[in-house]
Amino acid sequence: MNPKRSKSRSDGNMPMVHPNAAAIDVGATMHMAAVRADRAPEPVRSFGTFTADLHRLVDWFTECGVETVVMESTSVYWIPIFELLDARGFTVFLVNARDAKPVPGRKTDVSDAQWLQRLHSFGLLRASFRPKGQIAELRAYVRQRERLLEYAASHIQHMQKALTEMNLQLHHVVADITGATGLRIIRAILAGERDPEALACLRHYSCHSSAETIAKALTGSYRAEHLFALEQALALYDAYHEKASACDARIEAVLKELIIHRGHDNGSAPPVSRRRNRTDQANALAFDVRASLFGLLGKDVTTIDGLGPYLSLKLIAECGDDLSSWPSAKHFTSWLGLAPSNKISGGKMLSSRTRRSGGRAAALLRLAAVTVGRTDTALGAFYRRLSARIGKAKAVTATARKIAVLFYNAVRYGMDYVDPGASSYEARYRTRVVNNLHRRAKAFGFVLQPLEPKVGAAVS
Repeated sequence: MNPKRSKSRSDGNMPMVHPNAAAIDVGATMHMAAVRADRAPEPVRSFGTFTADLHRLVDWFTECGVETVVMESTSVYWIPIFELLDARGFTVFLVNARDAKPVPGRKTDVSDAQWLQRLHSFGLLRASFRPKGQIAELRAYVRQRERLLEYAASHIQHMQKALTEMNLQLHHVVADITGATGLRIIRAILAGERDPEALACLRHYSCHSSAETIAKALTGSYRAEHLFALEQALALYDAYHEKASACDARIEAVLKELIIHRGHDNGSAPPVSRRRNRTDQANALAFDVRASLFGLLGKDVTTIDGLGPYLSLKLIAECGDDLSSWPSAKHFTSWLGLAPSNKISGGKMLSSRTRRSGGRAAALLRLAAVTVGRTDTALGAFYRRLSARIGKAKAVTATARKIAVLFYNAVRYGMDYVDPGASSYEARYRTRVVNNLHRRAKAFGFVLQPLEPKVGAAVS
């Protein structure tokens, strides 16, 4: 078959969606750029990754009359050229590599850049969601803070290892060695205190273990090499938390700028209900996140069960404060990977599994679903019912989808959520089951009668 004849036939039958399209095959040391064959004598060119090379690439796109550019999200190498193109006014499509692979074609006969350019010109590639402006800045700060806390958590294990090597069983008598009691005792040990009784007197009043039990756990061998390891682990733990506090200041400043930029003046946040009044959360930010989010959104999204202030902030950083990129809640849950991915052929359902997703927002919602499953709420009752019927993994996904729908409606449409309670949910579920039984019995010509209580039985 003549390849030129095949190409012209396909180009004539399929309408071109993006006639002024270009593509970049992103690499670590070289970018391969491609435009339409009629735009330049050499439609495929290679460019370096230095800043001067990136400016030459953008200038070449301008000379060729390019309006939209597509590239794959290859590691973090795409970020500099993406930001430069976006600043120069190009419409940039960042696509997932898995979306280009299933499209049939002779990918091995042409370069990756040419193949991406052809697919994009015919509208066969979908752009990945990426927040813009200050939301992208907020997301960077929030992710950096999460990374710092992960680094700090590894040094908690180093402290625990050093204490165990000295046979100081502090982690067995306190819930968290980085809590009030644990850090007081560790800092006193590094300051030179060795008396178990004196160390036990540093316990916080809310500690469950008694002073006598703590004193027994703190009787050990204080070797110099283990104390040195403990001192370094504590210093690194404090350093990472100090850097996390700097992130808190940046996050607060960005939220204030967003509130001013959006022109919102929603007043003070409503008071926290007694059931949600928790101020002792670990790794909490240094400012009132709930009040800042209320000023930005105009709604208190923390009223949704499972969404605390910090988790709500991370969701806003990942998805934005508008959510208009998704036309409906169904589109939003599908993007998250929480909706069934139905595969139907010949009128038969082949699979309805949710597709795999490595998105942070979906992981956060699943974490909220696990948390809400232990509460006496309607969502908690829903989770427990599904968990008993189809398993915990599917129950987590289904509950996370419900929370995602509530979050979408609250952020985009300003809907308020009021928890009806677990008992109300169970009553509505029983009513729905009974109504379904009556409807099925009526379809088969039967009439169900209510059961009469036995003689001598108590009637509730």
